[in-house]
Amino acid sequence: MSRKITTTIGITMGDPSGIGPEIILKSFEKSVIRNNRIVVIGDYKIMQAVYDILKIKSFKLHRILDVHECIFNYGLLNILDLQLVDMDDFRPGIVQAMSGNTAFEAIRKAVELAKNKDIDTIVTAPLNKESLHLAGHKYPGHTEILAYLTDTRDYAMFLYDKKLSVIHVSTHISLLEAITGLRRERIEKVIELADGIMKRLAIDEPRIAVAGINPHSGENGLFGNEEKNEIIPAINKMKEKGINVDGPCPPDTVFLQAVEGKYDIVVAMYHDQGHIPLKLLGFNSGVNVTVGLPFVRTSVDHGTAFEIAWQGIANENSMVEAIKLSIKLSQ
Repeated sequence: MSRKITTTIGITMGDPSGIGPEIILKSFEKSVIRNNRIVVIGDYKIMQAVYDILKIKSFKLHRILDVHECIFNYGLLNILDLQLVDMDDFRPGIVQAMSGNTAFEAIRKAVELAKNKDIDTIVTAPLNKESLHLAGHKYPGHTEILAYLTDTRDYAMFLYDKKLSVIHVSTHISLLEAITGLRRERIEKVIELADGIMKRLAIDEPRIAVAGINPHSGENGLFGNEEKNEIIPAINKMKEKGINVDGPCPPDTVFLQAVEGKYDIVVAMYHDQGHIPLKLLGFNSGVNVTVGLPFVRTSVDHGTAFEIAWQGIANENSMVEAIKLSIKLSQ
């Protein structure tokens, strides 16, 4: 069987009140992106309005109502129009139930297309959690929506930048719950996912560091027992399986060690432990990947930025990197 050499990418528009439509259009202006098979899933009227604001001349928008109407042409960007936005009631830069629902339905449609093999990968523009909840979709974020829609149990948030890679044991839960709910079985699974995703990125034997959850990784029980009770047994189990894993490493130094080349990826115990160093180093270049899904999903590693939405000043670099990484992982 010959290897597939083209990838069809479905990009969800995200919350239309935010910067998603703008960074998608700006990304498509770059030839490295425009040479690929791309369909934007969202609302044509929104994309056309932002297109006009940006005064784009290098390509045109192609409105479609069915994915099979796509025309993959250097001078056309396909917009699968879900027709969910009433422009009379729409307001940029504010929380709206209509915008939250549009973002959710774009994700639902993208998952449907991926399941049907109409698209190969999903790239998501940012959504706003408050708008999402206002629309009645009570999910913490993209990762949990995608896991629910695909009935995926073992998944993790992976943040990738050329300088640092981080994968999370827990994400959108309280810090208290992240500590009290820490379990060795979950840590084992995330270590396995870390090993797998780095191998897909062409690293034959990934060097994995596992961060502790307490200061100085607990100092042998002096500052907490989570390392002894949960983290160390998980690491030892994965070593027995032949995975190259080290830890628990003190959280205040392990990310520096990874940046300096000692490790290829760090397993972070909770949301901010992993997000803070990654965003410090690569706020405009980091990519968010949901590992464990039946298809490739990448995303920008930032939010909707309502304060600068629809002004033509948003930075599209993270979206460009998300599209490029989705292609690399798919092939």
